[in-house]
Amino acid sequence: MAEAKSHDVLIIGSGAAGLGTALALPSGYDVAVVSKGRLAQGATNWAQGGIASVLAGDDTFDLHEEDTITAGAGLCHPDAVRFVVEHAPEVIAQLERYGIDLTMEGAEDARQYHLAREGGHSRRRVVHAADATGRAVQACLQNELARRSNIAVYENRTALDLIVADQPGGRRCIGVMMLDPQSGDVSPIFGRIVVLATGGASKVYLHATNPEGATGDGIAMAWRAGCRIANMEFTQFHPTCLYRPGAAPFLITEAMRGEGAYLVLPDGQRFMAAYHPLAELAPRDVVSRAIHREMSTHGLDCVFLDIRHKPADFIRKHFPTIYAHCLTLGLDITRELIPVVPAAHYTCGGIMTD
Repeated sequence: MAEAKSHDVLIIGSGAAGLGTALALPSGYDVAVVSKGRLAQGATNWAQGGIASVLAGDDTFDLHEEDTITAGAGLCHPDAVRFVVEHAPEVIAQLERYGIDLTMEGAEDARQYHLAREGGHSRRRVVHAADATGRAVQACLQNELARRSNIAVYENRTALDLIVADQPGGRRCIGVMMLDPQSGDVSPIFGRIVVLATGGASKVYLHATNPEGATGDGIAMAWRAGCRIANMEFTQFHPTCLYRPGAAPFLITEAMRGEGAYLVLPDGQRFMAAYHPLAELAPRDVVSRAIHREMSTHGLDCVFLDIRHKPADFIRKHFPTIYAHCLTLGLDITRELIPVVPAAHYTCGGIMTD
């Protein structure tokens, strides 16, 4: 067994939550970040659409909160929604300080964020970096991380179990047992404070928009250590994952529907207006159920997203990542329908916190 190491703060997970936490801590802390693979292999790097925030003159926190609770079928915790909504502009400002490159519009002397619209939103309020926002977020966080001498990174380490010990005041988590898959070594790493930022468990489903590592490890470790787990029955499905049997999962951002793409059956017939007044921009659960019902009713393997009515230059400019990826599969989205299916996207439940 390798020599045990100890840090002030041990963060398990290297996506936006883990790296964001590490960067927010005072520079006097000795911090360690444990990553299951390489830093950029988590789900954050896969996100496309953008970050919702009240930034436009016709938008308000109250309206954003109302949209969120409506999209959550009234099941959201209002205090949590309000906290996230009110702090979103601060988060974007922090990402700007870290050097993120977001899509802008307007004349050089009056540049402003290009705001997209996604399902469930009554206003354009989604800032983005073209159609690869997650990659931009991950990159700017990693760049900032490289400038911090107080943060150590352990890549390609699989967390196996939390180390729990009796301490004054009760039992506490004091570290984690880690596996180095390459050498087979198992060793402990200790932290005065342990943070779990390990993401969700969407890969338990056949169709998922997440990378292979999204297997719920952190939730399972916390359960075994005695934490309470809640709301695991709530998994958000993204309506439009590219359907290509045998190919790696690939998300087709909701922002494409925000820019006018239609959901259609193989014969070109639209169907979302029969399910919700917002049609393609209904909340994700509504759109996902509608697609599933149409597939079941008509015996289809998928439905299709149609953006061919938009100019080809517009499509290539706004969705360069999707355009390029689909081309590698022999699909030109400026001229052809995009086959899509709903896919597990976000684990809403998990470890209970205050």
